[in-house]
Amino acid sequence: MYRITVILMIAVLFNSSIIYADKDNVSIRIEMLPWEKVNNILPKYSKFTVLDVETGKKFQVQRRAGSNHADVQPLTSKDTKIMKKVYDGKWSWKRRAIIVINGNQWIAASMHGMPHGAGALKNNFPGHFCIHFYGSTTHRTNFMDLSHKLMILKSAGKLQEYVNNNDPYEIIRAFIAGLKQQDAQIVSAVSLQKIKWKSLLENVENINLSRMLVMPIEDLTEELSLEIPIEVDMVIKDSGGRSFKGKINLVRFSPYSAWKIDSIQFLEDSQLVLKNNKKA
Repeated sequence: MYRITVILMIAVLFNSSIIYADKDNVSIRIEMLPWEKVNNILPKYSKFTVLDVETGKKFQVQRRAGSNHADVQPLTSKDTKIMKKVYDGKWSWKRRAIIVINGNQWIAASMHGMPHGAGALKNNFPGHFCIHFYGSTTHRTNFMDLSHKLMILKSAGKLQEYVNNNDPYEIIRAFIAGLKQQDAQIVSAVSLQKIKWKSLLENVENINLSRMLVMPIEDLTEELSLEIPIEVDMVIKDSGGRSFKGKINLVRFSPYSAWKIDSIQFLEDSQLVLKNNKKA
């Protein structure tokens, strides 16, 4: 299984949805199944494995509840310990790309790492946490949470396809979501420049897009560059909260190319950029 995990991480990095597990080309397909199907595949009290895409760590969980997504708990104290290591020893609402392994079926999913609500298992986990699949919604809305959606696409190897075929406003939303979730792969997918994201993202404790001026998409079909006015609220490590009111610049090389964000300009304008951390 160690070899499969390593190959999985490489495959996700390069946006592949099929993993070859050995020299005989035995393959495991990562499926991006809609929540309606997963809800039946993983009924209440079912047990399955969670594989974290970034770290390759695995732990067992049990679904306990949930109607719009799966409310789950780590199965044992050992599983709780592994899950906490995935989050660097600190529970967090940050979304993470995961693979749910149920027998021979591998399903793209997303989780957060914050215990909340009730818990029923003796596992040293004070509550439950949520796992989202494609089409899952939160308790508060009837729409997919964008950060969960991006993580599911990342798990399924479909993130680049998503950003290549979306409008500039969705690209901006994905960029802000990637900063919020401290996910280098998401922000890199929409960035014009290569940037050393790791140390920069560690300083973004929170960021939210509070306002964006949106024009009709049909008015942008021939545009190759855009300046989109935005307002952003953010919390920066050791600096506290502040707001940015300005613009994001986007470019593409033809009307059929993907939109890319001028990340360096945004980081400088918003004062998110760190010294000596502009280019890779």
